[in-house]
Amino acid sequence: MPGKFSVLPWQNSDATQMKQQRHTVIRELLGKAPIASQDELRRKLAGRGFHVTQATLSRDIHELRLSKGPDGYSLSNGSDSEEDSLPGIREVLQGFGLEVRQAANLLVVVTTTGGAQPIAAGMDYEDWPEVVGTIAGDDTVLIICPDIEQATQLKTRIEHYIG
Repeated sequence: MPGKFSVLPWQNSDATQMKQQRHTVIRELLGKAPIASQDELRRKLAGRGFHVTQATLSRDIHELRLSKGPDGYSLSNGSDSEEDSLPGIREVLQGFGLEVRQAANLLVVVTTTGGAQPIAAGMDYEDWPEVVGTIAGDDTVLIICPDIEQATQLKTRIEHYIG
């Protein structure tokens, strides 16, 4: 939508703001006491106005590097893990992405040989609202978007990341 964003869409999207707010609430909840289960955390989030799926909550737990002990989930002790060195979607697209093409609500990302799987996995992990799903071959990724408008927005973001 022209004029919808005051800055570039990949810099300040509503979904990104919502995710940051949700992460802040999760940290606040866990700062008070450990939470026994994902379902309990999901209910507490719902009580604060954040209604999320189990898949989204699992990604949040992973991204926040929460620890699960005998008392339940708690904030990590801050020690670095091997995952800290894993590249994000921007780095994966810069490393493997060659170009992106749009056909209506579908995007095809052309990649280097063997680069499609990391890009598809990265896209799935990001949980962007513009991505319904991905299918990866060896050197192409098919990205299914809900509509043409969101496909166009995502194409712009991917082109920016590829460089």
